[in-house]
Amino acid sequence: MKKQNFSSSIEKIRKNLKKELPGEKAHHIMEALSAKYLTLKPTEKTRKSAVLVLLYPIDNKIYFPLILRNSYDGFHSNEIGFPGGRFEISDENLIQTALREAKEEIGINPDEVKILGTLTEIYIGPSDFNVLPVVGYLPYQPDFIPDSREVQQIFELKLDYFLDPSIVGCSEISIPGDLVTTPYYEVNGHKVWGATAKIIIELLFVINNNLSSKKDRF
Repeated sequence: MKKQNFSSSIEKIRKNLKKELPGEKAHHIMEALSAKYLTLKPTEKTRKSAVLVLLYPIDNKIYFPLILRNSYDGFHSNEIGFPGGRFEISDENLIQTALREAKEEIGINPDEVKILGTLTEIYIGPSDFNVLPVVGYLPYQPDFIPDSREVQQIFELKLDYFLDPSIVGCSEISIPGDLVTTPYYEVNGHKVWGATAKIIIELLFVINNNLSSKKDRF
């Protein structure tokens, strides 16, 4: 990624989100190598959801939050991801879903978030959700308030951090009913994989406006 200030990077993302997205070409790089859910496809019963990719500046660099979810009886227990959740009938659209969930989980003011666009929808087979990544930004570093019922910890991460190849690995990860072999990003001793990793890599390609630097799987 070329050196740019926060404002110019935001404008580049806004512009590139209006172009054809890299989508599955980017997602494929962080797709699991082996998992039972790879054969699953969405159906008419698949539920809708959205997450918020919230960009903001620290020292004029792009940062965004990821949350460590609490432990519970489910597929995404104790995983790292973007704030978000399922579409509710009271939501006007999935952008509102992402903003509402982010307010509930990390305490941001949704009225101050400027929406840049959306990334490619991702199907999460184990929990049977289609998730829409909504990209927005704040012109300041927010004071996060984690919801103790859902969030163990909030990580504030620089986007450039994910360009470092030394943080990428591949290992087996246990989920209910399966052992998944998958690429992941290392973040504070945790593995960031699945839909979250796919969203991150697609955002990297959007801001770079190409897929040329990462043609092969890790």
